[in-house]
Amino acid sequence: MSRFKIATFNINGIRTRLPALLDWLAREAPDVACLQELKTIDTAFPIDEIRAAGYGAIWHGQKSWNGVAILARGTDPIEARRGLPGDEADTHSRYLEAAINGVLVACLYLPNGNPQPGPKFDYKLAWFERLIRHAQGLYDSGHPVVLAGDFNVVPTDEDIYNPRSWLKDALLQPESRECYRRLLAQGWTDALRTRYPDERIYTFWDYFRQHWQTNSGLRIDHLLLNAELAPRMVDAGVDKWVRGEARASDHAPTWIELDLGEVPAKKVPAKKVAAKKAPAKTTKAPAAKRRAPRA
Repeated sequence: MSRFKIATFNINGIRTRLPALLDWLAREAPDVACLQELKTIDTAFPIDEIRAAGYGAIWHGQKSWNGVAILARGTDPIEARRGLPGDEADTHSRYLEAAINGVLVACLYLPNGNPQPGPKFDYKLAWFERLIRHAQGLYDSGHPVVLAGDFNVVPTDEDIYNPRSWLKDALLQPESRECYRRLLAQGWTDALRTRYPDERIYTFWDYFRQHWQTNSGLRIDHLLLNAELAPRMVDAGVDKWVRGEARASDHAPTWIELDLGEVPAKKVPAKKVAAKKAPAKTTKAPAAKRRAPRA
């Protein structure tokens, strides 16, 4: 059986958290890592260190805010799209697509939306609507597709330690949850909730009020699988140990493991990047060395 591990990780500043990122890559060895909140410009992306760790990458940076990247172990991601379609005026670096080992991987960082009501919440909902429209085409493409990232939405009250403390937050608003529900209604499988249907499982613990120490978390990082990919899922989980390390992000990596042994590798044609967008940053990684698993 050919196992293939895809992870998503809001790194919350790749320059600041680079040692933590490299430690996680070495210990868990995901085949694909989708990163959000790089908070750095393209030229400052630490590609040399990532390449030395055995990964190729594409990335879309932005000064101080946002930024997404897709890392692939031992190979180059083949960029398929840069930027979410539907608003040519949107300059935020929040969306990348790449083909890796026959799977189309979409890495996204959905707007937070706070404070609400207001223009930031309006932007969140508008971005969500664009994602829903684009995701329908991906779902219907016939290719194995995963939507991976920080969606900045808590789907239900079972995905948060205490909803009463967050009633005014954009992550729990009925409009945000309805958009997520409509996205799932296209047929997408919420991997983590499918793997743990009856458990409270979290991916984010903020830095305040000892939320990590008391396991007062939220589930806002999701991996959604289309019909071609969902039957291939064999496991899913959260690498909680990363959140407990020094100078950690407030998110923990969330992952799925797939059996791709009998999936024919369909070619996903790379799409042309819009002229106003910067060309993709990509580099080839050396062949990844197998590391002995840690206890």
